[in-house]
Amino acid sequence: MPLSEVAGSDGRPMRVSIPLPEGRLHAAVWLLKVGRIPLYLLDANVQENSADLRAVTSKLYGGDRRTRLRQELLLGIGGHQMLARLGIDPSVCHMNEGHAAFLALARVAHLMKSRNLNMDEALEVTFRAGVFTTHTPVPAGNEAFPIDLIKPHLDVIERELGLPADSVLSLGQPPNGEGNPHELSMTVLGLRSAQFSNGVSELHGRVARRMWQHLWPERADDEVPIRHVTNGVHVASWLSGDMAAMFDRYLGDEWRMHPSDKRATGNIAHIPDEELWRTHELGRSRLVRYARELLEKQLRARNSQRAEIAQAKSVLDHDVLTIGFARRFATYKRAILLLRDPERFEAMLCNEDRPVQILFAGKAHPADHEGKEFIKRLVDFSQRPNIRRHVVFLENYDIAIARHLVQGVDIWLNTPRRPHEASGTSGMKAAVNGGINVSVLDGWWCEGYSSDCGWAIGAGEEYDDAEYQDGVESQALYNILENEAIPAFYDRETGDVPLRWLSMMKASIRMGLGFFTSHRMVEEYDAEFYGPAQSAFTQLTAEDSKVARQFVAQRTRLAKLWPGVRCSMPVTDHEMTGLHVGDRFTVRSIVTLGELLPSEVDVEVYYGLVNSENKIVSSQVDRMEMVKDRGNGEFVYTREVECAKTGRYGFTARV
Repeated sequence: MPLSEVAGSDGRPMRVSIPLPEGRLHAAVWLLKVGRIPLYLLDANVQENSADLRAVTSKLYGGDRRTRLRQELLLGIGGHQMLARLGIDPSVCHMNEGHAAFLALARVAHLMKSRNLNMDEALEVTFRAGVFTTHTPVPAGNEAFPIDLIKPHLDVIERELGLPADSVLSLGQPPNGEGNPHELSMTVLGLRSAQFSNGVSELHGRVARRMWQHLWPERADDEVPIRHVTNGVHVASWLSGDMAAMFDRYLGDEWRMHPSDKRATGNIAHIPDEELWRTHELGRSRLVRYARELLEKQLRARNSQRAEIAQAKSVLDHDVLTIGFARRFATYKRAILLLRDPERFEAMLCNEDRPVQILFAGKAHPADHEGKEFIKRLVDFSQRPNIRRHVVFLENYDIAIARHLVQGVDIWLNTPRRPHEASGTSGMKAAVNGGINVSVLDGWWCEGYSSDCGWAIGAGEEYDDAEYQDGVESQALYNILENEAIPAFYDRETGDVPLRWLSMMKASIRMGLGFFTSHRMVEEYDAEFYGPAQSAFTQLTAEDSKVARQFVAQRTRLAKLWPGVRCSMPVTDHEMTGLHVGDRFTVRSIVTLGELLPSEVDVEVYYGLVNSENKIVSSQVDRMEMVKDRGNGEFVYTREVECAKTGRYGFTARV
């Protein structure tokens, strides 16, 4: 493997260490070269550690809560220490999920020491040059640690890094008694440490804003400062060699570096139907052969009977409609939705004229017993005599299995309970290979779906009753497969290729390459987050961090004087009944600023459509202009508003 242990300046193996209540946790540093990209890994399995501390990095998601906490302390604080030892001083840090949130503490301490800043000034720089991405819309997936567990760890960090434990705790706790006051939330700590925050799909961005609105209690949901950057996939890592060669022939030379280029995606229509179909059939044949080999190995490992092992050589069929379902077996992903009506599902699979086959793969978290039960139910179902050749569960799901699946299936199935899927990427990988998605409108599929490139299970409904939801959506899934997908695959009236299916395949490829690539994703992060954060860091730290110090002084001034700010209820110069689209009216408000200056505030008219409770549900903001100084810190602000759309509106003014 391209893996080597990193040496320090003295030529000996590099070590980083963090303080714990009972001593120090040490870690070796390994370098893994991923192409041209260095990936540094921390390893606690070193002689300097006791046996229990050696196990800190041995298991994904840790063992008990104490081990998990120490994993995250090592990742955040030890990771930053490692960068410093390597001579790397990043201007922008991106914390991917709350597991890395302790990085902010290490960065604050580093800025305090290296640039002679106080804690507030270092926090200002860390915040304005930080990026935080949350990946889970499931409340239980946002990690938190009990105060009585974390406080002793923060106490020793305070002694070493100079960060008051109580201040750190306040950064990771919601305001005004929201949430659990007896724990520190890693997501809250991450959001408080980064100005640039995002979810990983448009829908997830909305869900995240709603989830975390209580951190900004005076803001409406749509103004919570959490945006979204939809995930994408690295096409070259997942596209089959045959498909890539075909793209080279028809999409032009630039598609590999610029897969979203309109010239490349426009040329997808020029791929001959016959050639696309034969290329896809090669992928399906490879998948069938690979699945047979894996199944045979599974059976031999379990000492199955010879007859059963022999049957593995004939499971699946090279020419049958093939569905793939592969992912983590979390219960909300509903891997067993197709088993709601097993007889109907079996009849679909075993139809003599239009048979169907399906491959399942995935793993459950070791502590997720319900997820493991889902796997057991699928395996038991696959043992039914009539469907042994039609349903296969592939064990030990890994990248190799995933690659064969996304390159070979005809349909990629995804059945999460909306809105629990943050993004998902497996369906994108299938799409660029010509697979067609059948999915609940959740995560990325809300943005990718159109009727010409796949099928949607439901119309984006959200249910309070999970059992009822499963019943409704399982019926919708059966109907899509029986009445739309299966006929589209097998209808070949004008030859031996399914023209309607091929049209959807081309639309699916165009959709995948056109938007859901890592090229687009990284460009978006760079333009929306990394570039502005880099500029902020440069501005804040120039001239002995002059601007950072000014920001903190201004924040202190605003906090002191803000209680004296007042804004009157706005009035208008127009009768507010009988307005028509295109009419204009002026909003006027008197604002008391006290000792603050007009240049230090923004005064805005806030308006939008209201619901039955007179709550603005779709807000719009326009800046008001100061038109008169009334003396004694009172100012008159106005703004002309145009009636752009029909509906029932509300408005107010704010400072």
